[in-house]
Amino acid sequence: MPDTALIVIDMLNSYDHEDADALVRSVEKALPGIRTLLERARASSSPVVYVNDNFGEWRSHHGEILDAALAGRHRHLVEPVAPDENSLFVVKARHSVFFETPLAYLLGELKAERLVLCGQVTEQCVLYSALDAHIRHFDVVVPKDAVAHIDAPLAEAALLMMSRNMSAEVCTVEDVEFNG
Repeated sequence: MPDTALIVIDMLNSYDHEDADALVRSVEKALPGIRTLLERARASSSPVVYVNDNFGEWRSHHGEILDAALAGRHRHLVEPVAPDENSLFVVKARHSVFFETPLAYLLGELKAERLVLCGQVTEQCVLYSALDAHIRHFDVVVPKDAVAHIDAPLAEAALLMMSRNMSAEVCTVEDVEFNG
């Protein structure tokens, strides 16, 4: 199996936006799967890379983003998946984890060839990140029980697109293996 990295997308969120209520319900369902992926990746010494929106705060760094998310109204969705001391962190400003970030370079340094994508939002950031990973020749895995959505029908369509158009392995958390 190629070297695998877990990419945690936008889980440090204050949920202070217009679609938050719909998203929160979905995050609550995806949270156990994300926690399981984090545990497995860490146990196998696979890299864990958090890629998170900067929410327009151009002076922010990962500590400030985490603090803002923990101060939000849904701390219970952030604490269980907060980065540990070994986690890597990349700040993004747009939907894709790759768009104008150093992630591709970092993954090259880590010799990662296979990416497990989890987090939010399936029909937005996860979808665009899967496409960008695919065009960069990464093997993409998306456990459908570890991604959260705002719009369920769009999320289902996004998972289908990732599978058919990007050769992503859409599976469940139970099917994901890591190698350190």
